[in-house]
Amino acid sequence: MSTANPAVRPVLHSEWIKIRSVRAVVWCLLGIVPAAVAISVLAGATAGEEGADALGSDRLAGAFFGLNFGQIAAIAFGATAVAGEYHQGALRVSLSAVPDRTRFFLGKVTVIGALALVVGWAAGLVSFLAGQAFMGSAALGLGDPGVPRAVFGSGCYLALMALFAAGLAALLRSGGAVLGLLIPFVLIVSFVVGDTVGGVARYLPDRAGQAVLHQDTAGGLGPWSGVAVTALWAGAALAAGWLAVRRRDA
Repeated sequence: MSTANPAVRPVLHSEWIKIRSVRAVVWCLLGIVPAAVAISVLAGATAGEEGADALGSDRLAGAFFGLNFGQIAAIAFGATAVAGEYHQGALRVSLSAVPDRTRFFLGKVTVIGALALVVGWAAGLVSFLAGQAFMGSAALGLGDPGVPRAVFGSGCYLALMALFAAGLAALLRSGGAVLGLLIPFVLIVSFVVGDTVGGVARYLPDRAGQAVLHQDTAGGLGPWSGVAVTALWAGAALAAGWLAVRRRDA
């Protein structure tokens, strides 16, 4: 058995307890699924079999339209799970229990990423099935080309966005600041920039990661290269957050 396990396991367990003990964080996590499913159902029911083209020329991307809103809950989960450490001296208590700041930070983001990944997979699968139930003969099935990859990739994408928000929350020490920055960015700015600057926008964290949900990626990033770009954004944010935790006073 690895000698690291006794040191790592209690940290992971304590972070799990923290997350499940804060109602706002739990609701953000669980909200990923209903947010994605509700929008997918609304889009599918509105379009129906005859209006399948209304969801865009890329039917696969249209089938996962609800994830645009599920990612808001994922961002909120990552931000609030970290920001709670900066309320009423909670970080000092956490660091008194786990003095190794690197181990503390890695434990926290590992639990955040794992939970967001599992719930993200559920959101991708359920929202796809729920939305396609209204599409009749125009519906895609789980065995159709690109669908298994998109379902799997949806969880990866949502987990990376949660980790991106978590890293920024550690850097800025404020969940509100992260939400005020990222939510308008992914809902508004990314689309405006994309329409203005063209190809450069493919490297934005949300647009890059969502390539895994598209059937046609001609002229853009491939499905997994897009996820890799989002992973680089998340890694940079986590690195900045880790440095902030290590160097700043609790």
